[in-house]
Amino acid sequence: MNVDIKKNYSRDLLGLNKFITKIIRNKRNEINQLIDKQLDYKNYKNMLDVGTTPSLENHENQILKYFYKKIDISCLSNLDLSELKYLYPEIVTHLGDGREMFFEKNKFDIVISSATIEHVGSFDNQLKFVSECYRVCKYKTFITTPNRYYPIELHTKIPLLHFLPKIYHRKILNLLGEKFLSLEENLNLLSKKNFLEICKILKIKNFIIEEVKLFGLVSNYILIIDKKEN
Repeated sequence: MNVDIKKNYSRDLLGLNKFITKIIRNKRNEINQLIDKQLDYKNYKNMLDVGTTPSLENHENQILKYFYKKIDISCLSNLDLSELKYLYPEIVTHLGDGREMFFEKNKFDIVISSATIEHVGSFDNQLKFVSECYRVCKYKTFITTPNRYYPIELHTKIPLLHFLPKIYHRKILNLLGEKFLSLEENLNLLSKKNFLEICKILKIKNFIIEEVKLFGLVSNYILIIDKKEN
């Protein structure tokens, strides 16, 4: 995740930040529970979290909060995680890029990435990101992202605008003063169709896409790849 991403979508629109961050925290915990049900702790000994943020906000790093001490966790980020390491001394931290990891093939039993793929840039970069997560994973890969077609876009907190073709969405965001988030390199939302296309291009066959709902509509997707069967 880009070093400036957090400060660029932390504005408190209509005083709703506290409510929105609570929703985000609850949804991420729900996602972790879904992932937890698929883990075999007798055989899965370690996990890589790709795109860990150094943020200490309560709704961030739910993966660490949920899985810490259940399984050995390594964290890959392009940001300094020293403060996080202080809170979670048993994690192993790595500085690097999720689109081009330096780990060998099948290094980690489990690879998880939460709400990072929408921040890695173009569709080609998103392809590289999934490909790398898949490459360094031995058993299962879990990649989560917000649904592009959920009515409220929680980075900008603007409703419906993101339903427009991306070129117009970005132009209007720029006009509204959201220059940072108008750039593809900082925010490139995905749909279920995008996940399906990525798996087709990468020739990944044994996968499912779980849907997580908020107020009856799909708010998040979880791409789950079982590498042993591919």
